[in-house]
Amino acid sequence: MNLSVIIPAHNPDAGRLRRTLAGLRAQTLPPDRWETVLVDNACTPAIALAPFAADAPRNLRLLREPELGLTAARRGGLTAATGEIFVLVDDDNVLAPDYLAQVLTLFSEYPCVGALGGKSVPKFAVEPPAGMREFFHLLALRDLGETPLVSHGLRPAGDTKNIYPRCAPIGAGMALRRAASAAWLDALAQDPRRTAFDRRGAALISGGDNDLVLTIMAAGWEVAYFPQLSLTHLIPATRLEAGYLARLHRAMQASWMRVLTFHDANPWPPLTASGAALRKAKAWLFHQPWHSPAARIRYAGACGHFEGRIPLKK
Repeated sequence: MNLSVIIPAHNPDAGRLRRTLAGLRAQTLPPDRWETVLVDNACTPAIALAPFAADAPRNLRLLREPELGLTAARRGGLTAATGEIFVLVDDDNVLAPDYLAQVLTLFSEYPCVGALGGKSVPKFAVEPPAGMREFFHLLALRDLGETPLVSHGLRPAGDTKNIYPRCAPIGAGMALRRAASAAWLDALAQDPRRTAFDRRGAALISGGDNDLVLTIMAAGWEVAYFPQLSLTHLIPATRLEAGYLARLHRAMQASWMRVLTFHDANPWPPLTASGAALRKAKAWLFHQPWHSPAARIRYAGACGHFEGRIPLKK
């Protein structure tokens, strides 16, 4: 088996998951060269494959992972998968038909790269509200242009701290070599605190992708962005609401700070609880969140940034 697609799912929307599976069924890579592992992550009710049979690829199998959390689901999927290459697909992603074939080609051409990704373009269920475009990056949407980008180590310019590369793949559509993912699985086994870096149920913490990238790079691999890889991210109306984006921005900023600190890559110094509270008060006056939904989202992100710089108790 050349490749394994891993789809972590916690109470997925049936319509979006059906479109995700249909996108896999349409892949140009022959189905006998890859498998699909759908991870039921503590779903209620449990996922049944029968309703998706008409749309799913023929190589689909179901894995139950009772421990709640995206990290647990990924760990279970990576451990059970048989491929030498893994592709992480969210349950609302539709891969371009040549995505899997391109992944195999790119890993063959770039032996130093342990993880790679590409474009994630939106398909909105409703027209986004005016003024929300600046927050699209919060929704795992990305287009870095038409030039391939490859990292050059964690400290490419001799910096005293690690630098998170701009070209690092996001979780949606991230492809990994088995050897690179093994470094993350080993690190996770040695320090279970890493499970707190990512989504768990309704919590919007989102640092697992960053932890995965930094762990792989610490093991000596490079990461990369390739524009020929493209997926469509299905965005429901609820994810465009200001309240949701504010909660998401706060949680993402806090987890981002904590992951950077964990990996000696945070350019901002730590804060005391009182220092963070003072900065949040100043941010309230600066962003004036009562003025507009966009201002409310910016203020929430600032709060998360300051909260994430408070050292966690051991």
